[in-house]
Amino acid sequence: MCPSRSDTGQAFPIYITVVAGLLFLAFAYLAVGQAATNRNGAQTAADAAALAAAQESRDQLAGEWLENVGDPASWEAIFDGGATGLDDSCWRANQLAAQNNAQVDACEQDGPLGYRVEVTADEPVGESIVPGTENRYAHATATAVIDPSCTFDPPEGTVEDDALPRLMCNDQYWHLDPDDPLELPKPEDLFDVHLAD
Repeated sequence: MCPSRSDTGQAFPIYITVVAGLLFLAFAYLAVGQAATNRNGAQTAADAAALAAAQESRDQLAGEWLENVGDPASWEAIFDGGATGLDDSCWRANQLAAQNNAQVDACEQDGPLGYRVEVTADEPVGESIVPGTENRYAHATATAVIDPSCTFDPPEGTVEDDALPRLMCNDQYWHLDPDDPLELPKPEDLFDVHLAD
C-alpha cells in the first residue's frame, strides 16, 4: 500500500525541524570551539609571559652568583632568591605576551623565586550565535617558579679561592675555578624554571 499524500506532507515539517536543530548544534559547537581556541591562546600567552619573567630573574640571580663565586658565604642567599639590587623582570613578560597576541594586565613577584602574570587576549572571541561574544576577551593567569638546582656544604670560617665548597647541580659536581668563568655552571645549570602546578 502506498503512503498517502497527507503522510508525506507531515514528514516534511519534521525533516525541516531536525535539519534546523542540527544546524543550531553545529553553530553552537563552533561558538564553543571559538571560545576554547581564544582561551587556549590567552593561556599560552600567560604561560610564556610568566616563564619569560622567571627566566630573566634566573639569569640575574646566576649573574649575581657568578660575581660572588669566590664568596661562598653569599651563595645561600642567592640560591634562596635573596640577592639585592635585581631589576624587575616584568618587561620580559610584556614582550612575550605581545608576541602571543595578548597584553599583560598584572605582573608581580610571587615570593622571592616566582612570577605571577595575568593577560588578556588582543582579539575578542568573535561573533557567534551566543549574544555578546563579539566583545568578550579571554583572560588567563600563570605562575612560573625558579627552583635552585644546586646544593653545597656551607663554608666554615675563612675559605680560600682554591678551597671553594663542592657544588652539585642536578647530580653533577662542578670544580669551581673563579679564574675560569667559562667552566662555571650556566644559569640553566644553577636554576630550573617551570610553571607552577
